[in-house]
Amino acid sequence: MELLTKAKHWAKILKRDVIALWIAARDPRVPIHTKLVASAVAAYALSPIDLIPDFVPVLGYLDDLLIVPLGIMLAIRLIRPSLMAEFRAEASRRAERPISRTGLVFILAIWLACLIFLLWSLSKYL
Repeated sequence: MELLTKAKHWAKILKRDVIALWIAARDPRVPIHTKLVASAVAAYALSPIDLIPDFVPVLGYLDDLLIVPLGIMLAIRLIRPSLMAEFRAEASRRAERPISRTGLVFILAIWLACLIFLLWSLSKYL
């Protein structure tokens, strides 16, 4: 039971940090290169679509278990600790509020636009 409790706590921390990175990506005090990394990591972590689909044996969960946490760690290291503490506090406050579906719709629209562009690009060669 202890392992399950630790896993839940770790997942809650990751969720808070992803929200904090999303906040950091929109803050004017964060350098542009850090904003790009933070927004890419947050968008990928919040996206319902994976780079490697989960039904692919072993590799399907590789991005969930390695790529996302490593991306979060990289983005956090690029942000000043005092700012990151502020973003984490704001993320904790936001996590207590009701969930908005606007972010989900926005991310799905981006993925749909990328898919349409990819299909349109490949149709020239088919």
